[in-house]
Amino acid sequence: MGTIPAGINTPEILIDVAKLEKNIARVAQRVAGQGLKLRPHSKTHKMHEVAQRQLDAGASGLTVATVGEALSFALHGVPKIFIAYPLWINESSAARIIELMKRAKLSIGTDSVAAVQQAAKMLGEKAAKVKLMIEIDSGHHRSGVSPAQAVEIAGAARDLGLRVHGVFTFPGHSYAPEAMDSAINDEHKALAEAACLLREAGHNIKRISGGSTPTAELSDSSVLTEVRPGVYVFGDAQQYELGRTKWEDIALSVATTVVSRHEGDGQIPRRIVVDAGSKVLGADRPAWASGFGRVVECPEARITALSEHHATVQWPENRELPAHGTVLRVIPNHVCIAVNLVDSVLAVHPDDTVERWDVASRGMNY
Repeated sequence: MGTIPAGINTPEILIDVAKLEKNIARVAQRVAGQGLKLRPHSKTHKMHEVAQRQLDAGASGLTVATVGEALSFALHGVPKIFIAYPLWINESSAARIIELMKRAKLSIGTDSVAAVQQAAKMLGEKAAKVKLMIEIDSGHHRSGVSPAQAVEIAGAARDLGLRVHGVFTFPGHSYAPEAMDSAINDEHKALAEAACLLREAGHNIKRISGGSTPTAELSDSSVLTEVRPGVYVFGDAQQYELGRTKWEDIALSVATTVVSRHEGDGQIPRRIVVDAGSKVLGADRPAWASGFGRVVECPEARITALSEHHATVQWPENRELPAHGTVLRVIPNHVCIAVNLVDSVLAVHPDDTVERWDVASRGMNY
């Protein structure tokens, strides 16, 4: 995961640029080889430097979560943007969407007749230029509708003069051990059924969009036309423990300093405390995860507790306890959250030169 630049303040997010570029190239080649388009989700990185590398590697556009994120990337020249979220458009967001449409080809998510009616009302004559993507629930049970319900939504859109361009889903239930195969099957089955029903109802379905980092490289074009992974650019501790990212491919870590150390006494754990807490690592910890992240220099160590500015790390008995002031690197459990907690990161190049990259769309949550 690269070197730690000398003299930095901690905690600090570091990007290993060589590994970042390798990850981007690998997934781009894999997805293209499967006959699919890649429309990566930029909510993971929120950075123009990363987005440009993805586009240069052949991405067909970007996926975002909010109108604000879309505007950030459109202003930077991204030509095709998909807001993969069931938008409810009000007067304020309508004005920004209309401005966005001047700069990029736009598709948006929806999962209700009411939202389609609201879009037609708020966007007026501009509504016909937006490509609607209907979200299908393929088993994650968050947003999205059943394939049969998609027909009613598409019919309402057609009656209002809106274009239904395709269907999409998020197989979020793939983020669990031993769940990938079933999640892929669920995704393909739900999207195939939705596309079939919509085509039978006379809708010209051009895009069938799926994929998450755990499933994207395992998907093919038997049903899907594109995938939207996000975490793959960096990797994180969750993806490593799920077996979807190799240790040597993880491109993001948090440099952190040992501020407290305790040898323990049999009743009190042998441990160190570092200065990277929940305000830089994020507090996500799935029930199956081994801790709140992983330590690069000692993978068998376990981060057992997080406070806002502390991480408590239980240290193995067979490893020397790091001295005060030692700078270590921690891999966050959920990289999307960690990146969103900072204004900028340090990008470390193979020759050890360093650039500061802004997290450009941070805070654009609406």
